[in-house]
Amino acid sequence: MVTQHYTLENESETRLFAQKTAQVIQELFSLNSGLVVYLQGDLGAGKSFFSRAFIQYFLPQQKVKSPTYTIVESYQASLMTIHHFDLYRLSDPEELEYLAIRDLLTEPFIALVEWPQKGEGVLPSANILIELKHVNGAEENNFDARLITLSAGSRGGAEILKAIQNLQVSDK
Repeated sequence: MVTQHYTLENESETRLFAQKTAQVIQELFSLNSGLVVYLQGDLGAGKSFFSRAFIQYFLPQQKVKSPTYTIVESYQASLMTIHHFDLYRLSDPEELEYLAIRDLLTEPFIALVEWPQKGEGVLPSANILIELKHVNGAEENNFDARLITLSAGSRGGAEILKAIQNLQVSDK
């Protein structure tokens, strides 16, 4: 499995990294199919922030709200639909069936899924897993540094990670 680690010093670098990741996906991903991205991390780790920046790459003027209470927000981009799931409040994975998840995830789509473990057994497997963590001491000392780990869950995900590997994420 392909795995990569990045340290991002602030929100600006995290936003830039999310947008460059979206750019790579747009360039490499065949939009005749679907892409599932799992986002994992503790509360406040930056999953929704990353998702917002990712979505705004495709839809720059779009107001992107967290789907904490609605569970899913969908955005129609020119060539695909982007679904942003937040499964934090899900009690049972079967609740995704009531949302007609199989109908939502029709190609072409990108699904960004926060708290994917809550949908285990119903969610499709991830092509890419993104884990966000505070850098040791960052949260307590009020700075925004994050460690982001990307792992490929499919051959297409591995190709995307290879392209991301050479990204410049610093805004300095």
